[in-house]
Amino acid sequence: MHVNHNKIAQVPVEDVLGAAINQMSYRASFLSPETRLPIVISAAEKQSLPAYRDVIGQVTDTHLSTVGGLLFRGFPIESAADFETFVKMISPDLASYEFGSTPRSQVHNQIYTSTEYPPHQHIPLHNEQAYTTEWPMTIWFYCAQASPEGGYTPIADSREVYRRIPTRIRERFTEKGVMYVRNYGNGLDVPWTKVFNTMDRGVVERFCRTAGIAYEWKSDGELSTRQVCQAVAVHPHTNETVWFNQAHLFHVSNLEPFVREALLSVVSETDLPRQACYGDGTPIETAVLDEIRDVYRCHAVQFPWQNGDVMMLDNMLVAHGRTPFKGARKILVAMAGSSKSSR
Repeated sequence: MHVNHNKIAQVPVEDVLGAAINQMSYRASFLSPETRLPIVISAAEKQSLPAYRDVIGQVTDTHLSTVGGLLFRGFPIESAADFETFVKMISPDLASYEFGSTPRSQVHNQIYTSTEYPPHQHIPLHNEQAYTTEWPMTIWFYCAQASPEGGYTPIADSREVYRRIPTRIRERFTEKGVMYVRNYGNGLDVPWTKVFNTMDRGVVERFCRTAGIAYEWKSDGELSTRQVCQAVAVHPHTNETVWFNQAHLFHVSNLEPFVREALLSVVSETDLPRQACYGDGTPIETAVLDEIRDVYRCHAVQFPWQNGDVMMLDNMLVAHGRTPFKGARKILVAMAGSSKSSR
């Protein structure tokens, strides 16, 4: 389902959320009659940011674990520092971006840019850091500058994605898991020094051993890693099963055909910047990944950003992505909490 109207129809939610959610200082609504994700929390009157602390805490405690996503709109958030203040009302201890798979820049303390891919590129729906065995439980997005065209951050319910993926695919992935193969640097991917935030090989090796990541230093000084991770996960608080991996994003079939062909003309398949296979090392069929991508597409919700918007997602319950855009766009990101795979 796509909600991408220029003007969002906000549908009252009293019958679903209860009348108590509509206080003097804020009101709640849905983006459209067809979708319950995310809940839109709008500031109803002008107050200082700290005055909303109780509102934000109440809404988050009550609804994040059921709906999975909240969109705060019209609150006095005008800078990265304001965004940090807002997020810390809920999560005082923010997470650093460690063992990242995409380029980001630190903007303010633990506030980062969203993935710095060229504007024409599409970023598939995914859960943050589902390519490893430890990930943030919550992720926030702040719209500092909405692009004039495109640049949506589509989202999808990971519980529904899990339910809609064909049983034969679910069972195979659940049994085998996913192996992620990464070859850093060489001008083709993020260098290992940035991924691990160090220039010390010993620090990298200790991190890998602790995380169960197989590593190899190549003759040119670059790094290659392999890690087998979960394909599905169980939410630690709701006990719901979610589709939780990035096989469809890491796999070479995610690249545009001409990019894939150009890349394979200069490196072997084993030296691709990233690749995904089943946990036993056997190839994942492109047709299977296409079926998974179709499920994501069918359940995606997207909407135009407005300057000052903050979207809060339970990172296990809701996946996110990015559509291509034109013009200037600035979305900042914060993460908090931690969960580990039980695989």
